[in-house]
Amino acid sequence: WVQLVESGGDSVQVGGSLRLSCTASGLIFAPLTMGWFRQAPGKEREGVSCMYWNRDSAAYYADSVKGRFTISRDNRKNTLYLQMNSLKPEDTAMYYCAADYRRDCYAANFRYWGQGTQVTVSS
Repeated sequence: WVQLVESGGDSVQVGGSLRLSCTASGLIFAPLTMGWFRQAPGKEREGVSCMYWNRDSAAYYADSVKGRFTISRDNRKNTLYLQMNSLKPEDTAMYYCAADYRRDCYAANFRYWGQGTQVTVSS
């Protein structure tokens, strides 16, 4: 039984920071790719950042978040994080954690999903 549980979403002001967490259970953590996706009302779900399982823990970032968001993972705790700094109103969305055994960051390709955590950025 696979379970992904996100936390950390909140309402913040423009320029603020948040740290999202996602704890996975029921999956073999290696070689699992884990990522963060977001979906705003009326928009498609998009990949924000994914971290691949390899020695270097290579990561993908969407252009819109490069330099502001940082993904990391603690394999001992089976937990994925997303540090979000300099938040903008356009970052407002439901953020989902996802996992699968692959090396891309396309939402349609991920089988395992969390319930989501809401991030709202207001000016």
